[in-house]
Amino acid sequence: MAVQPLSNPSVTVESLAASPTLVSIGNFDGVHRGHREVLKDSAVAAARHGLVPVALTFDPHPTIAVGRPPPACLTRLERKIELIQRIDPSLRVVVQHFDAAFASQSPETFVRDILVERLRAKHVRVGENFRFGAARRGDLRTMIELGKEHGFEAQAEPLLGDEQGRFSSTRARESIREGNLAEALAILGRPHSLSGKVVEGQKRARHLGFPTANLGWVVEALPRHGVYTVAVDRLDASGSGRRLGLGVVNVGVRPTVDAGFAVEAHILDYDGDLYGAMLRVHLLSFLRPECRFDGLEALKTQIADDVRNARRLVADVQPAADAGEAWF
Repeated sequence: MAVQPLSNPSVTVESLAASPTLVSIGNFDGVHRGHREVLKDSAVAAARHGLVPVALTFDPHPTIAVGRPPPACLTRLERKIELIQRIDPSLRVVVQHFDAAFASQSPETFVRDILVERLRAKHVRVGENFRFGAARRGDLRTMIELGKEHGFEAQAEPLLGDEQGRFSSTRARESIREGNLAEALAILGRPHSLSGKVVEGQKRARHLGFPTANLGWVVEALPRHGVYTVAVDRLDASGSGRRLGLGVVNVGVRPTVDAGFAVEAHILDYDGDLYGAMLRVHLLSFLRPECRFDGLEALKTQIADDVRNARRLVADVQPAADAGEAWF
Protein backbone atom coordinates (compact mmCIF):
# COMPACT_ATOMS: atom_id res chain seq x y z
CA MET A 1 0.00 0.00 0.00
CA ALA A 2 1.66 3.18 -1.18
CA VAL A 3 1.23 5.71 1.59
CA GLN A 4 3.70 8.57 1.83
CA PRO A 5 3.08 10.92 4.80
CA LEU A 6 4.81 14.08 3.63
CA SER A 7 5.11 15.46 7.14
CA ASN A 8 7.27 12.52 8.26
CA PRO A 9 10.92 13.49 7.65
CA SER A 10 11.97 9.83 7.64
CA VAL A 11 9.89 9.21 4.50
CA THR A 12 11.10 10.41 1.15
CA VAL A 13 8.96 10.85 -1.95
CA GLU A 14 11.64 10.31 -4.57
CA SER A 15 10.22 6.90 -5.48
CA LEU A 16 6.74 8.37 -5.65
CA ALA A 17 7.74 11.35 -7.76
CA ALA A 18 10.49 9.89 -9.92
CA SER A 19 8.34 11.16 -12.76
CA PRO A 20 6.21 14.32 -12.87
CA THR A 21 2.76 13.89 -11.40
CA LEU A 22 -0.91 14.62 -11.89
CA VAL A 23 -2.23 15.48 -8.41
CA SER A 24 -5.87 15.29 -7.33
CA ILE A 25 -6.42 17.03 -3.98
CA GLY A 26 -9.21 16.30 -1.51
CA ASN A 27 -10.27 14.76 1.77
CA PHE A 28 -11.94 11.93 -0.16
CA ASP A 29 -13.87 10.90 2.97
CA GLY A 30 -16.09 7.97 2.02
CA VAL A 31 -14.50 7.68 -1.43
CA HIS A 32 -18.01 8.14 -2.83
CA ARG A 33 -19.13 7.80 -6.44
CA GLY A 34 -18.10 11.36 -7.29
CA HIS A 35 -14.61 10.84 -5.86
CA ARG A 36 -14.21 7.60 -7.76
CA GLU A 37 -15.15 9.08 -11.12
CA VAL A 38 -12.74 11.97 -10.59
CA LEU A 39 -9.86 9.71 -9.57
CA LYS A 40 -10.56 7.23 -12.35
CA ASP A 41 -10.46 10.04 -14.89
CA SER A 42 -7.28 11.40 -13.29
CA ALA A 43 -5.54 8.03 -13.65
CA VAL A 44 -6.53 7.83 -17.32
CA ALA A 45 -5.36 11.40 -17.97
CA ALA A 46 -2.08 10.79 -16.15
CA ALA A 47 -1.36 7.72 -18.29
CA ARG A 48 -2.13 9.71 -21.43
CA HIS A 49 0.40 12.40 -20.48
CA GLY A 50 3.06 10.09 -19.03
CA LEU A 51 2.51 11.28 -15.45
CA VAL A 52 2.19 9.49 -12.09
CA PRO A 53 -1.39 9.87 -10.75
CA VAL A 54 -1.41 11.01 -7.12
CA ALA A 55 -4.32 11.40 -4.69
CA LEU A 56 -3.25 13.96 -2.07
CA THR A 57 -5.37 13.71 1.06
CA PHE A 58 -5.15 14.94 4.66
CA ASP A 59 -5.19 13.47 8.14
CA PRO A 60 -6.59 14.34 10.60
CA HIS A 61 -9.53 16.32 9.25
CA PRO A 62 -8.53 19.98 8.67
CA THR A 63 -11.19 21.31 11.05
CA ILE A 64 -9.25 19.86 14.00
CA ALA A 65 -6.26 22.08 13.24
CA VAL A 66 -8.41 25.20 13.47
CA GLY A 67 -10.10 24.16 16.71
CA ARG A 68 -13.47 22.98 15.40
CA PRO A 69 -14.97 19.51 15.91
CA PRO A 70 -14.59 17.39 12.78
CA PRO A 71 -17.55 15.86 10.98
CA ALA A 72 -18.17 12.18 11.64
CA CYS A 73 -15.85 10.26 9.36
CA LEU A 74 -17.13 7.86 6.73
CA THR A 75 -13.90 5.92 6.33
CA ARG A 76 -10.90 5.39 8.57
CA LEU A 77 -7.65 6.46 6.90
CA GLU A 78 -6.52 2.92 6.03
CA ARG A 79 -9.95 2.16 4.54
CA LYS A 80 -9.87 5.37 2.52
CA ILE A 81 -6.48 4.43 1.08
CA GLU A 82 -7.67 0.91 0.25
CA LEU A 83 -10.75 2.20 -1.57
CA ILE A 84 -8.76 4.78 -3.55
CA GLN A 85 -6.26 2.20 -4.70
CA ARG A 86 -9.03 -0.11 -5.83
CA ILE A 87 -10.00 2.50 -8.41
CA ASP A 88 -6.80 2.09 -10.40
CA PRO A 89 -3.62 0.28 -9.38
CA SER A 90 -1.50 3.13 -10.72
CA LEU A 91 -2.96 5.62 -8.22
CA ARG A 92 -0.56 6.59 -5.42
CA VAL A 93 -1.93 7.97 -2.16
CA VAL A 94 -0.06 10.73 -0.34
CA VAL A 95 -1.25 11.55 3.17
CA GLN A 96 -0.38 15.03 4.42
CA HIS A 97 -0.51 15.44 8.20
CA PHE A 98 -2.79 18.41 8.81
CA ASP A 99 -1.79 20.31 11.95
CA ALA A 100 -1.78 23.96 13.04
CA ALA A 101 1.58 24.62 11.39
CA PHE A 102 0.40 23.22 8.08
CA ALA A 103 -2.89 25.14 8.34
CA SER A 104 -0.98 28.40 8.82
CA GLN A 105 0.91 28.10 5.53
CA SER A 106 0.14 30.60 2.81
CA PRO A 107 -1.37 29.30 -0.45
CA GLU A 108 1.95 30.14 -2.14
CA THR A 109 3.94 28.04 0.36
CA PHE A 110 1.63 25.05 -0.04
CA VAL A 111 1.95 25.16 -3.81
CA ARG A 112 5.71 25.68 -3.81
CA ASP A 113 6.68 23.21 -1.05
CA ILE A 114 4.18 20.41 -1.56
CA LEU A 115 2.94 20.48 -5.13
CA VAL A 116 6.03 21.75 -6.95
CA GLU A 117 9.10 20.77 -4.94
CA ARG A 118 7.93 17.50 -3.41
CA LEU A 119 5.40 16.14 -5.89
CA ARG A 120 6.68 17.71 -9.11
CA ALA A 121 3.10 18.38 -10.19
CA LYS A 122 2.44 19.16 -13.84
CA HIS A 123 -1.35 18.93 -13.55
CA VAL A 124 -3.45 19.65 -10.43
CA ARG A 125 -7.12 18.83 -10.08
CA VAL A 126 -9.37 20.16 -7.31
CA GLY A 127 -13.08 20.46 -6.62
CA GLU A 128 -14.93 23.54 -7.84
CA ASN A 129 -15.30 24.77 -4.24
CA PHE A 130 -11.72 23.96 -3.17
CA ARG A 131 -10.09 26.35 -0.66
CA PHE A 132 -6.56 26.15 0.70
CA GLY A 133 -3.90 28.00 2.69
CA ALA A 134 -4.13 30.07 5.87
CA ALA A 135 -7.63 31.42 6.51
CA ARG A 136 -8.73 29.53 3.36
CA ARG A 137 -7.39 32.40 1.27
CA GLY A 138 -6.63 30.29 -1.77
CA ASP A 139 -9.30 29.16 -4.22
CA LEU A 140 -9.44 27.77 -7.74
CA ARG A 141 -8.41 31.08 -9.30
CA THR A 142 -5.43 31.25 -6.94
CA MET A 143 -4.39 27.73 -7.88
CA ILE A 144 -4.66 28.51 -11.60
CA GLU A 145 -2.53 31.64 -11.25
CA LEU A 146 0.10 29.87 -9.12
CA GLY A 147 0.13 27.05 -11.64
CA LYS A 148 1.03 29.48 -14.41
CA GLU A 149 3.85 30.82 -12.24
CA HIS A 150 5.23 27.39 -11.31
CA GLY A 151 4.69 25.48 -14.53
CA PHE A 152 1.64 23.31 -13.89
CA GLU A 153 -1.91 23.37 -15.17
CA ALA A 154 -4.78 23.52 -12.65
CA GLN A 155 -8.39 22.69 -13.30
CA ALA A 156 -11.60 22.09 -11.41
CA GLU A 157 -13.34 18.75 -11.42
CA PRO A 158 -17.10 18.76 -12.05
CA LEU A 159 -19.35 18.05 -9.08
CA LEU A 160 -21.13 14.84 -10.05
CA GLY A 161 -24.47 13.68 -8.70
CA ASP A 162 -27.86 12.12 -9.35
CA GLU A 163 -31.46 13.31 -9.41
CA GLN A 164 -31.33 13.82 -5.62
CA GLY A 165 -28.34 16.18 -5.74
CA ARG A 166 -24.58 16.12 -5.99
CA PHE A 167 -22.58 13.31 -4.46
CA SER A 168 -20.89 14.57 -1.31
CA SER A 169 -19.58 13.30 2.00
CA THR A 170 -21.98 15.64 3.80
CA ARG A 171 -24.97 14.18 1.97
CA ALA A 172 -23.79 10.66 2.80
CA ARG A 173 -23.42 11.53 6.50
CA GLU A 174 -26.94 12.96 6.62
CA SER A 175 -28.38 9.84 5.00
CA ILE A 176 -26.56 7.58 7.45
CA ARG A 177 -27.63 9.64 10.46
CA GLU A 178 -31.25 9.27 9.34
CA GLY A 179 -30.84 5.51 8.83
CA ASN A 180 -31.51 5.91 5.11
CA LEU A 181 -29.14 3.17 3.98
CA ALA A 182 -30.52 3.09 0.43
CA GLU A 183 -29.61 6.74 -0.04
CA ALA A 184 -26.16 6.20 1.49
CA LEU A 185 -25.62 3.26 -0.86
CA ALA A 186 -26.59 5.41 -3.84
CA ILE A 187 -24.00 8.03 -2.85
CA LEU A 188 -21.17 5.77 -1.72
CA GLY A 189 -21.68 3.01 -4.26
CA ARG A 190 -21.33 0.41 -1.46
CA PRO A 191 -22.83 -0.09 2.02
CA HIS A 192 -21.59 2.19 4.78
CA SER A 193 -19.51 0.29 7.33
CA LEU A 194 -18.51 0.53 10.99
CA SER A 195 -15.26 -0.94 12.29
CA GLY A 196 -13.81 -1.62 15.71
CA LYS A 197 -12.01 -4.05 17.96
CA VAL A 198 -14.08 -6.73 19.67
CA VAL A 199 -14.15 -6.01 23.40
CA GLU A 200 -15.57 -8.01 26.27
CA GLY A 201 -19.16 -7.20 27.12
CA GLN A 202 -21.60 -8.34 29.79
CA LYS A 203 -22.47 -11.55 27.87
CA ARG A 204 -26.22 -10.99 28.27
CA ALA A 205 -26.84 -11.75 24.58
CA ARG A 206 -24.93 -15.04 24.86
CA HIS A 207 -27.11 -16.07 27.81
CA LEU A 208 -30.14 -15.31 25.63
CA GLY A 209 -28.79 -17.68 22.96
CA PHE A 210 -27.48 -15.03 20.56
CA PRO A 211 -23.78 -14.31 21.23
CA THR A 212 -22.59 -10.93 20.00
CA ALA A 213 -19.30 -9.25 19.19
CA ASN A 214 -19.16 -5.82 20.85
CA LEU A 215 -17.19 -3.33 18.76
CA GLY A 216 -15.14 -0.80 20.68
CA TRP A 217 -13.66 2.47 19.39
CA VAL A 218 -15.97 2.83 16.42
CA VAL A 219 -15.15 6.17 14.77
CA GLU A 220 -17.28 6.05 11.62
CA ALA A 221 -20.56 7.94 11.28
CA LEU A 222 -23.29 6.11 13.20
CA PRO A 223 -26.80 5.49 11.90
CA ARG A 224 -29.94 6.09 13.92
CA HIS A 225 -30.29 3.70 16.83
CA GLY A 226 -31.77 0.41 15.73
CA VAL A 227 -31.20 -3.08 14.38
CA TYR A 228 -29.63 -3.65 10.96
CA THR A 229 -28.67 -6.56 8.77
CA VAL A 230 -24.93 -6.66 8.13
CA ALA A 231 -22.11 -8.37 6.27
CA VAL A 232 -19.06 -8.84 8.51
CA ASP A 233 -15.36 -8.84 7.59
CA ARG A 234 -12.48 -9.72 9.87
CA LEU A 235 -9.52 -7.37 9.36
CA ASP A 236 -5.87 -8.35 9.50
CA ALA A 237 -3.05 -6.17 10.81
CA SER A 238 -2.81 -4.30 7.50
CA GLY A 239 -6.55 -3.51 7.47
CA SER A 240 -7.38 -5.99 4.69
CA GLY A 241 -10.70 -7.76 5.18
CA ARG A 242 -11.79 -11.36 4.84
CA ARG A 243 -15.44 -12.39 4.84
CA LEU A 244 -16.55 -13.72 8.22
CA GLY A 245 -20.30 -13.99 7.81
CA LEU A 246 -23.68 -12.29 7.66
CA GLY A 247 -25.80 -11.21 10.57
CA VAL A 248 -27.49 -8.45 12.53
CA VAL A 249 -26.14 -5.53 14.50
CA ASN A 250 -27.76 -3.44 17.20
CA VAL A 251 -26.61 0.17 17.39
CA GLY A 252 -27.88 1.92 20.48
CA VAL A 253 -28.16 2.12 24.25
CA ARG A 254 -29.83 -1.27 24.97
CA PRO A 255 -32.69 0.25 27.00
CA THR A 256 -34.19 -3.05 28.18
CA VAL A 257 -31.11 -3.82 30.28
CA ASP A 258 -29.84 -0.24 30.74
CA ALA A 259 -26.43 -1.35 29.52
CA GLY A 260 -25.36 1.85 27.76
CA PHE A 261 -24.31 2.50 24.19
CA ALA A 262 -22.85 -0.32 22.12
CA VAL A 263 -22.43 -1.63 18.59
CA GLU A 264 -23.22 -5.35 18.99
CA ALA A 265 -23.04 -7.76 16.06
CA HIS A 266 -24.51 -11.26 16.00
CA ILE A 267 -22.96 -13.31 13.19
CA LEU A 268 -25.26 -16.00 11.88
CA ASP A 269 -24.06 -19.55 12.54
CA TYR A 270 -20.77 -18.37 14.07
CA ASP A 271 -19.68 -19.08 17.62
CA GLY A 272 -15.89 -18.59 17.56
CA ASP A 273 -13.79 -16.46 19.88
CA LEU A 274 -13.37 -12.98 18.40
CA TYR A 275 -12.08 -11.05 21.43
CA GLY A 276 -9.38 -8.64 20.28
CA ALA A 277 -10.20 -9.08 16.59
CA MET A 278 -10.84 -6.08 14.33
CA LEU A 279 -14.17 -6.37 12.51
CA ARG A 280 -15.87 -4.30 9.85
CA VAL A 281 -19.66 -4.51 9.65
CA HIS A 282 -21.30 -3.32 6.43
CA LEU A 283 -24.80 -1.97 7.08
CA LEU A 284 -27.13 -3.60 4.55
CA SER A 285 -30.70 -2.84 5.62
CA PHE A 286 -32.70 -1.39 8.49
CA LEU A 287 -34.77 -3.93 10.42
CA ARG A 288 -36.39 -1.93 13.22
CA PRO A 289 -35.81 0.95 15.64
CA GLU A 290 -34.35 0.27 19.06
CA CYS A 291 -36.99 -0.01 21.79
CA ARG A 292 -37.49 -1.12 25.37
CA PHE A 293 -39.08 -4.51 26.05
CA ASP A 294 -40.90 -5.82 29.11
CA GLY A 295 -38.13 -8.08 30.35
CA LEU A 296 -35.53 -10.46 28.95
CA GLU A 297 -37.99 -13.04 27.62
CA ALA A 298 -39.69 -10.44 25.43
CA LEU A 299 -36.28 -9.24 24.28
CA LYS A 300 -35.21 -12.81 23.48
CA THR A 301 -38.36 -13.34 21.41
CA GLN A 302 -37.70 -10.14 19.45
CA ILE A 303 -34.05 -11.04 18.82
CA ALA A 304 -35.17 -14.43 17.46
CA ASP A 305 -37.55 -12.59 15.10
CA ASP A 306 -34.74 -10.24 14.07
CA VAL A 307 -32.48 -13.18 13.26
CA ARG A 308 -35.19 -14.91 11.21
CA ASN A 309 -35.86 -11.71 9.26
CA ALA A 310 -32.14 -11.16 8.75
CA ARG A 311 -31.66 -14.65 7.33
CA ARG A 312 -34.33 -13.94 4.76
CA LEU A 313 -32.97 -10.51 3.82
CA VAL A 314 -29.30 -11.50 3.49
CA ALA A 315 -29.86 -14.81 1.71
CA ASP A 316 -28.83 -13.39 -1.67
CA VAL A 317 -26.06 -11.00 -0.59
CA GLN A 318 -22.97 -11.33 -2.77
CA PRO A 319 -19.51 -9.78 -2.26
CA ALA A 320 -18.41 -6.91 -4.48
CA ALA A 321 -16.39 -7.99 -7.48
CA ASP A 322 -13.45 -5.72 -6.59
CA ALA A 323 -13.36 -6.51 -2.85
CA GLY A 324 -11.02 -9.51 -2.95
CA GLU A 325 -11.74 -11.73 0.07
CA ALA A 326 -13.85 -9.05 1.78
CA TRP A 327 -17.55 -8.35 1.33
CA PHE A 328 -17.30 -4.78 0.04
